Amino acid sequence: MAKRKPNRGPRPDAAPREPRPPHGGSGHWLFGTHAVLAALANPQRRCQRLLLTAEAERALAGELAALLAAPSRPSPEVVGRGELDRLLPTAVHQGIALEVAPLEEPTLEEVLRQGAAASDAVLLVLDQVTDPHNVGAILRSAAAFGALGVVVTERHAPHASAALAKAASGALETIPLVRVGNLARALEEIKGAGFWCIGLAADAALIIAEARLDGRTALVLGAEGAGLRRLTRERCDLLVRIPLASAAIASLNVSNAAAVALYELARRTGS
Repeated sequence: MAKRKPNRGPRPDAAPREPRPPHGGSGHWLFGTHAVLAALANPQRRCQRLLLTAEAERALAGELAALLAAPSRPSPEVVGRGELDRLLPTAVHQGIALEVAPLEEPTLEEVLRQGAAASDAVLLVLDQVTDPHNVGAILRSAAAFGALGVVVTERHAPHASAALAKAASGALETIPLVRVGNLARALEEIKGAGFWCIGLAADAALIIAEARLDGRTALVLGAEGAGLRRLTRERCDLLVRIPLASAAIASLNVSNAAAVALYELARRTGS
């Protein structure tokens, strides 16, 4: 086990193109039942147009009645499935789409301040993970295990697209997605806030179940194939790996690895 560092405190691929909004609108489209309902329920989300099929309107009547009661929410527009297919030609839209303005993204400082009172706070840090489906799935796992937020790089990371929102299954509305320009510097800021930075690497000597993961923890994950970059690895306090039974599988999908690591942390803390 690596020695504790002094004065730290408690231990602890390209995004798909978005369809243009009709009538020259300034927003972008979310689709799918969970993503749309979560956006409507988020008071911080500005919603502009709601399109849905007659079948979706009937199926979601109960949920929509409560969510659309707010005066800032748009009146639903019932359209044919063909119109949604033309608007979102490659999407599994489930008969519902919502035009929204982008969410205002918090700063890393703001998120760290929110977690200052929690001695077992968990933060996820992604080193150039570019696939929106992976980032969305990681947001979903972060929500499921009560993580503080997900940190990504400004470059080589997907924007908050409809594909990412659908993969997140509503978690984009509840889990802060933070963008930083310099990941190495951000990791130093995270460590300065009392977090231990634990990097996941397939070649690490220590198995995650053997590591003492207590206190505030930042789980650092790299892109599939490339893994953690050199400077990112150097900023981590400890590298751990997830043991795999088959030698034919070199590593897990990054979103699966994030879920396993989050479960291990939750198991340790009993949360």
